[in-house]
Amino acid sequence: MKKIFAILFLIPLFLFAQEKRAITYDDLWGMQRIGTFDVSPDGGTIAFSVSNYSMDLNKGNSDVYLINSDGSNLRPLKESEKSESSPKFSPDGKTVAYSLGGQIWTCNIDGSGDKQLTNIYTGASGFEWSNDGDKILFVSSVYPDCVSEECNKTRDDQKESSKVKASIFTELMYRHWDEWRGDKRSHLFLFEFKNNDFTDITLMSKFDVPPIALGSGNDYNFSPDGQEVAFTMNESEVLATSTNNDIFIIDLTDVKKGLPTSYNKISVSKGNDNQPVYSPDGNYIAFVSMERAGFEADKQNIILYNRADGSVKNITNNFNLSVGEFIWSNDSKEIYFVSSNTVNESIFNIDIETSKVSTLVEEHGNSSIALSQDGKALFFKQQRTNMPHEIFKLDLETNDITQITKLNEKRLAGLEMNSIETFWSKGAGGANVQSIIVKPPFFDPNKKYPMMFLIHGGPQGHWMDDFHFRWNMQMFAAPGYVVVAPNPRGSVGYGQKFTDEISGDWGGKPYEDLMSAYDYAVANFPFIDKNNTFAAGASYGGYMINWLATQTDRFNALVCHDGVFNLESMYGTTEELWFPEWENGGTPWQNRELYKKWSPHQFVQNIKTPILVIHGAQDFRVPEEQAFQLFTSLQRLGVESKFLYFPDETHFVTKPQNSRLWWQTVYDWFDKHYKR
Repeated sequence: MKKIFAILFLIPLFLFAQEKRAITYDDLWGMQRIGTFDVSPDGGTIAFSVSNYSMDLNKGNSDVYLINSDGSNLRPLKESEKSESSPKFSPDGKTVAYSLGGQIWTCNIDGSGDKQLTNIYTGASGFEWSNDGDKILFVSSVYPDCVSEECNKTRDDQKESSKVKASIFTELMYRHWDEWRGDKRSHLFLFEFKNNDFTDITLMSKFDVPPIALGSGNDYNFSPDGQEVAFTMNESEVLATSTNNDIFIIDLTDVKKGLPTSYNKISVSKGNDNQPVYSPDGNYIAFVSMERAGFEADKQNIILYNRADGSVKNITNNFNLSVGEFIWSNDSKEIYFVSSNTVNESIFNIDIETSKVSTLVEEHGNSSIALSQDGKALFFKQQRTNMPHEIFKLDLETNDITQITKLNEKRLAGLEMNSIETFWSKGAGGANVQSIIVKPPFFDPNKKYPMMFLIHGGPQGHWMDDFHFRWNMQMFAAPGYVVVAPNPRGSVGYGQKFTDEISGDWGGKPYEDLMSAYDYAVANFPFIDKNNTFAAGASYGGYMINWLATQTDRFNALVCHDGVFNLESMYGTTEELWFPEWENGGTPWQNRELYKKWSPHQFVQNIKTPILVIHGAQDFRVPEEQAFQLFTSLQRLGVESKFLYFPDETHFVTKPQNSRLWWQTVYDWFDKHYKR
């Protein structure tokens, strides 16, 4: 009887274990994605946006939800097909503002009482409340010389009705990222509740607020008393070669009086300054700053600007990592911030007097930090390789971490996904290089598995413990691959020297770092089948795919997504020229030998490995001509190759059905070249 009972007891557990399966692209696009969130003034409620995607409709929709800060009572605040987003509580906690249809709306915390705040022709986005709740800052894209909505509308109507669609350019940065820039500029507006009207506080400015590039998600803020605004702007005449974002302040007293406004610049660096945030006591403006001009990946330090005497102080000079987003403590004595830290995005705090840094949350990918009004809890989003973003809470008195939202818990329960592991190998010059390894679902250490070798972009980026919705490690592992994702020279999170050592050396030390990690993996992990190894990368990762194709035959097949092939023609067609000029030591005519030295097209005759080329037509960062040159060369050389071209995608593949085709094509390509 005991034996029969034991068998019956084991059966459901066995069946349950077998119900798990590998992740698919339908699972990937079925995950709910948390966007921005905000904590109510009393700390009891969290408002957050959630995006859901439809494979059939080939698009997504965003809604706003509320949840108690203890994780109970999840309920919708705004749930429709109109895409509500960016919820923010009013300072008194009685209403929630949100974005809908390009305008700012408010509603009561039970979802009733909808009210449209703005009705500006050019639209309103990116809003920020003043502490007293009487004002809101927002941005809108306008013609700089237009002083009225009618002027903006007339100009748009004339452009739309014209039979001539030609453009005339007289300066660089005529297009950026994935958009033609046109004649409009982003201006900063002030909305006042007392007269239910708005004012362009950067009126007639030909410069964008926030800046067109290298800013943050927090580039303008009210002072605590609401009488002043700090914002980020780049005044350079040639934006395409400038990283010199600066911090400015403007007195709203003049704005309200209708007087001409002037901006007072408070930053002094020739590099990138952004993210100005007032201390709650009003004594300081903190912002992040890079020292070196023309370098977009320099170390970011926290600078304190003393509003009383105008002095500035670098409080993270002795901290080895680069600062990302940050917030003040409620007593203005500390700053909480996020930094890339090896394969993590960690949360730290720093004492502004002593500059002592403490680690609060080290592991996984953490972001979007927010503090409760009583200063006892820190809220943040966290993601892991096997979990999309969820909202968490850190109790600052006990250091206990609690997961608040669990939107994808049921979906994840049915999927077999392994957590990341890491290993270290010796790279160029004996440097320590860290790599992530993700084992395939239902991993058996006694079996042999093909290796998927992933190369990150940036190049000043890093592979981290995240649930990436494009380059998802679990998706690469799902068909039965061991994923190896190294962080070679150029990666962030390992100190600025390590990051710097890729510049001027794209195919040098980074290539050695990568191949050393490859050799270490196949030599030390017996479950990796050294006869079946594959590699894929995008952007700089795509460049490195092209470079290693000219240098090694270690791989069965390769995937180059939006990759650089010809460094010189890339310079002439990309938009942010500071990047190639920094990375290659000047323009092609100033340093032509370096452009030649590391350009894959100079060595294309060496390529023997099959390559799948993928590119989006709307990618202005690495323009499509790079893919055309690569594919043409491969075809003429007789190298097995295939070209997947998306006329409706940018540097990224963002549409559900395009993503499905992407994964299908990549899977088929590698499967075709698997040696059985």
